[in-house]
This record gives sequence, C-alpha cells and structure tokens, in this order.
Amino acid sequence: MAIEKDPAAGPPASGRRAPGRRAGDHGRYGRLSRERVLATALELVDREGLSALSMRRTGAELGVEAMALYRYAAGKDALLDGLVEALYTELEEQLAASEEAPEWRAELHRIAAATYGVALAHPQVAPLLATRMLAVPLARRPLPVLRDHERILALLARAGLDEDATVTAFRAVTGWVLGYILGDLRAMVDNPDEPEPAFRLGLHRMPARELPSLRAAAPTLARHGGPEGLAAGLDALLDRLAPGA
Repeated sequence: MAIEKDPAAGPPASGRRAPGRRAGDHGRYGRLSRERVLATALELVDREGLSALSMRRTGAELGVEAMALYRYAAGKDALLDGLVEALYTELEEQLAASEEAPEWRAELHRIAAATYGVALAHPQVAPLLATRMLAVPLARRPLPVLRDHERILALLARAGLDEDATVTAFRAVTGWVLGYILGDLRAMVDNPDEPEPAFRLGLHRMPARELPSLRAAAPTLARHGGPEGLAAGLDALLDRLAPGA
C-alpha cells in the first residue's frame, strides 16, 4: 500500500522540532517511513479498534518512541486522517487493477462497489470516512480523497449534467454510498453467544407496544444489504438525477 506524503504534515505543535535521524527512527522492522507508520496504525485499528490508536501505541508497535513518529504524523488527528488516506489509497489501487469502464454509469457502479469492499475489509476504520469529513475542510483532505471526489464529479459531468445538477448528483451518490456502508456496519447484535435470534438481537429490551415496526424489522436490518442493494439504490438515484443519460 503506497501512502502519499501529506503536504500539510509538518513539525509537531507547541514549537517542538521534529526529531532528526537517529537510532529512534529505526523501528523493529527497519527505518521508519510515512507508509510504514500509517500501515501500522491501520493494522492496529483493524485488530483492536479506534480506541487503541495513539501515538504512543503506534510507536510501540513499530518499536520506537512516540516522538519518533512526529516526522510522519503531527499527532493523533493526523493519524486518523492517515487512516482515511490509507483506505482511499487502497481504493485507488483496486480501481487501477482493472480497465476503466468506458460508460460513466458503469464506472460509478465500479467505484461504489470497490468503496463498499474496502470499507467492509476495514470495519473499524470505515466510520472515519464520515467523521473526518465533518472535521477536515475540503482543501486539507488527503490527496487520494480529493482524487476520488474529482473522479466522481468528472463522471457525472460526462453524463451531460450541468454544474448545479452535477453537484446535486455528487452529494446524492456519495451520501448514498457512505450511508449504505455505515448502515451495513452498524452494531445490531446484543448477545453474540445467544442462538435464539430474538434474544441475540435483544428484542426483549425493546418495548413491544412502543416499537412494533422496529422489532419486526430488526432481523432484516441485522443482515448486510450486500453489494446488490448498494447497486439497486445507486441505479434508482441515477435514474432520477440523470434520466435518459
């Protein structure tokens, strides 16, 4: 996984100078690099969840002190943005692995399916695709994220939409894909060791008279919608946003 250098990453805050090349820059597996730091952070979160991520813990995984990481990430927020960068870089690699679909709608479907696959491969990191976009201004997002935005906007423009319609469609398409992913990843199981479906989902905890529709739908909601549901919803959006295109 080739992680691009973040042009916004500089020395750590509070005036501390980034550590120079020294023994501390050599981790358990050789000299540090931004790619190695972000890959290690991704492996840590995949294994133990976002609550385990810190500069200290990532340094420990690499066999260095936390201060040695500031050359490559200015702090925990930079690590979080690096995880988003890592997922979008993985997405780019998957999209480059096969020929680009010549038709704009087919290519949007390919992007959506690949995004879904990458997110489900890293379920602990996938929520950052939403939360970091709320915290990071457009121009400061990692370059692979911006290239994804550019790719989708260009495809929608290729469909013959004007600028306003393209932006509306971009918001709808990206919102649908992200919302669908988060819906498939949301926690539903109350007791994973319980074989009885109703008790597994904890339906006995929900008041039957107040929440009848939710109780009835819960078993279906607990199942992944899968790529087929993602594609069906995307087609419904595109049929409405770009009729005849």
